[in-house]
Amino acid sequence: MSTATTSTRSAPPRRRRKDDTKLALLFIAPASVGLLVFLVWPLLTGLYFSFTEYTTLTPPRWVGLENYQRLLSDPVFWNSLKVTVWYVILNIGIQTIVALIIAVLMQRLTQSTILRSLVLTPYLVSNVVAAIVFLWILDTQLGIVNIFLQSLGLDPIAFWASETWVIPTIALVNVWRHMGYTALLLFAGLQSIPAGLYEAARTDGAGEVTMFRRITLPLLRPILALVLIMTIIGSFQVFDTVSVTTQGGPADASKVLQMYIYENAFARYEFGYASALSVALLLILMVITFAQYRLSRAGESDLD
Repeated sequence: MSTATTSTRSAPPRRRRKDDTKLALLFIAPASVGLLVFLVWPLLTGLYFSFTEYTTLTPPRWVGLENYQRLLSDPVFWNSLKVTVWYVILNIGIQTIVALIIAVLMQRLTQSTILRSLVLTPYLVSNVVAAIVFLWILDTQLGIVNIFLQSLGLDPIAFWASETWVIPTIALVNVWRHMGYTALLLFAGLQSIPAGLYEAARTDGAGEVTMFRRITLPLLRPILALVLIMTIIGSFQVFDTVSVTTQGGPADASKVLQMYIYENAFARYEFGYASALSVALLLILMVITFAQYRLSRAGESDLD
C-alpha cells in the first residue's frame, strides 16, 4: 500500500535553469561597443584610406596600390624602419635582462609587497612626464648627468643631439619606465614554478646559476615569450618620448615609424599615405608576432 502510494505521488517540479545569456550580453556590450568603435572601425577605415589619396580639403580618391609603391621606394620610410628596429633591439634587450634580474631577486630574496610597489612606481609615470624629466636631467648644458661628468673631468655628452646617442638615450628612458611592470609579469610567472624543484636541485648540490639555467629559464619560457611579444609590439609603437624630446632629430636619427606616420598625417595632411604606412607597420608586427610565437613555442609549457 505504501509502495503504491509512493509511486503515484507526483514528483516535485524541476526548477527551470535560469538563462544568463541576456545578462552576459548586457555586461559585455560596453566593451564590445568600444572594441567596434575604437579598434575595428578605425582599422577598416585606415585600410580603405591606404588605397586612396586623401587630405582634409579633398574627398578620398581611389589610387589603388600607388601609396604602397611609393612606400617601397621611400628612403625615409626605410630609414625610419631601421631606426625603429635599432630602438626595439636596445629597449627589449636591456629591459628584458634587467626585468628578469629584478624578478628573480624578488622571488629568491624577498616577498615584500612594499618592494613590489616601489618597483612598479616608474610605470605609474606617464611617457610625456618621464620624457620631460629626462630631457632636463640629460641636457647638454644644465643636465645633472653632464654636470657630474664634467666634475670628473670628462666632456659633456649631447644625449639628445647626437646621432650616436639619441636612440640609446630614448631606449634607456623607456627601459626605466617599463622595467618594473615587466619584472612583475615575470615575477608572476616565477610564482608558478614549484619550490620543490629548487629544493631538490639544491639537495643535489646545484648553485643559483645552475638552477637559474636549468630550472628557471626553461619553465619560465612560455611567460617570457608572451612578455616579449607584448613588449616588442609596444616598442614598435614608440612615439611619445620621441615627440617630446627630439621630434625625430637630429637629421632623422630618431625618426621612428610612428613619428613618420604622424608627420605625414598631421603635418603634410597626406592621410592616404600615412594610412599605408600604418598598414605596413601592422603587417610587420603581425609577421614578427607570428614568427616569435612559433619559434619560442609560447603556447607550450615544460612544466608537467
